[in-house]
Amino acid sequence: MKKHNFFAGPSILSEFTKDETAKAVMNFAGMDLSVMEVSHRSKEFVAVVDEAVALVKELLEVPEGYEVLFLQGGASMQFCMVPYNLLNKKAAYLNTGAWAKKAIKEGKFFGEVVEVASSADANFNYIPKGYEVPADADYFHFTSNNTIFGTQMSFDPEVSVPLIGDMSSDIFSRPIDISKYDLIYAGAQKNLAPAGVALVIVKTAALGKEFRPIPTMLDYNTHVKGQSMFNTPPCIAIYAALQTLKWYKQRGGIAAMQKDNVEKAALLYDELDRNSLFKAVVPAKEDRSVMNICFVMSEGKEALEADFLALASEKGILGIKGHRSVGGFRASTYNALPKESVQVLVDTMKEFESKN
Repeated sequence: MKKHNFFAGPSILSEFTKDETAKAVMNFAGMDLSVMEVSHRSKEFVAVVDEAVALVKELLEVPEGYEVLFLQGGASMQFCMVPYNLLNKKAAYLNTGAWAKKAIKEGKFFGEVVEVASSADANFNYIPKGYEVPADADYFHFTSNNTIFGTQMSFDPEVSVPLIGDMSSDIFSRPIDISKYDLIYAGAQKNLAPAGVALVIVKTAALGKEFRPIPTMLDYNTHVKGQSMFNTPPCIAIYAALQTLKWYKQRGGIAAMQKDNVEKAALLYDELDRNSLFKAVVPAKEDRSVMNICFVMSEGKEALEADFLALASEKGILGIKGHRSVGGFRASTYNALPKESVQVLVDTMKEFESKN
């Protein structure tokens, strides 16, 4: 039976990425050695990093004056590195859920943190609007997509201070105006590669302010100068990332991925808005994520949750149990998930409605 992978992360990878990475595990670059056992400073692997950096710049149309880095520690390390390098006195954060809260916690170690707005009053089921960002903030930080609660800011905020974006779960899902940002970071395990590496795109002019002494490994300039090779990088994760980037280019680039994602999300949200047994967690359509679609049983139908999960499992649908903070279900429809899998989920929901 075909499996339909809706896990929130680590999550589905393209067949191309898996196939090409599997080949390199056995024989990398014709060396008769595995990509897991060659020097990261060999010309063959340096070429992998160089090509991956070039493809990120091409796909996202990264302008001059920015560096692309592959770093360890995931997005969680970036919660610390961003304020360590960029927070002098005060930073502004938008609180839209669990990951924003973790970033806020780390920021407070380095200076004043202003929480400009929060959607905690409704269990983060909407994106706050109408807030003001202090003009004297060192930067404004936001989380573009909230995997647990199913909300997304599918636009680049307009602010008068440096902009920082955590795009861990929707990077490469839509075009981005990189020039509006001082720094973007993203953990790999949603739309890029296996866990173990984080992508960072940073404006070089934002670095080197020397607000405080920074440990070598936590200084972005270390990795800019070392071209992501200051220490041994996670080679297999970066190799897999390169394959995903190649796949994106083959598919028509980021605009094509955005079109696919909007169509997949519309298919599922339309069914949620129609089906009498289910309802979307996020009420406002403009706030609904196209990456993580959260839904629950309709009022009075909660007792059917386990039965639906059992039916989904019979259909080969995996990973749709919702996060404990929300409950219900969560269908993660990342770039590599085919529309066919969403259709199977929708058909299963229809079947379940007809039986109940």
